[in-house]
Amino acid sequence: MIMAIAYLYFHAELNHFLPRQQKEVRISHYFEERASIKDMIESLGVPHPEIDFIKVNDEYVDFSYIVADEDIINVYPISSRSDITPSVSVSPKSLSIIRFVLDIHLGKLATSLRLLGFDTLYRNDYEDEELAKISDNQARILLTRDKGLLMRSLVTHGYYVRNTNPDKQILEVLQRFDLFKLVSPFQRCLRCNGLLEPVDKQSIVEQVPEKVRVQIDEFQRCQDCDRIYWKGSHYERLQQFINGVLDSKTGE
Repeated sequence: MIMAIAYLYFHAELNHFLPRQQKEVRISHYFEERASIKDMIESLGVPHPEIDFIKVNDEYVDFSYIVADEDIINVYPISSRSDITPSVSVSPKSLSIIRFVLDIHLGKLATSLRLLGFDTLYRNDYEDEELAKISDNQARILLTRDKGLLMRSLVTHGYYVRNTNPDKQILEVLQRFDLFKLVSPFQRCLRCNGLLEPVDKQSIVEQVPEKVRVQIDEFQRCQDCDRIYWKGSHYERLQQFINGVLDSKTGE
């Protein structure tokens, strides 16, 4: 079979997924069989949910495009929208409700998202197939540190978290999905993701330490797991964390 060649250039943060020798350069990619542009891009290590639009020669194309010999392919992330307005986008329609499901590597990020009020599913025993199905069936954004998981065909809304530091991860996700205005702290259980509701002190007085009974009058209870929350010393620490996150948006 005659070999064909395509020339690919990945823009901006998509270079994160490429080996050093292929970053910020035109990649010469040889191929034999008829190949969709989606399969070719992912064979080079870039997950499809990270891509916003693709230009082949002088035309914008979708993922079904079949690559031809000597095609010149430019692949762009969503950040490129500030400079370019494509006529065709491969990004899925934006979700009307922002909800997340996270992989095993992002437990601290899951807690931070719940603290800020975002509906966030997380378990340390989710299998990859289950994560992909949850993302698809429940229209949840899949956050992961596993680019292979993002390449699963079921995953349409997903993002590879670049940072390994949990404090930087939460800022990265809020910035990527423009979520600062949606922050609504202390609405969800940090343990199970259930919604919190006010609860009468007398009904839970036996479930909290004696010192807390004397000092605190307002309590919340998780609707799902019945965990009790109150504004103790931990509340002040969490509030400081939230303030730090919000200040990072305003530059204060």
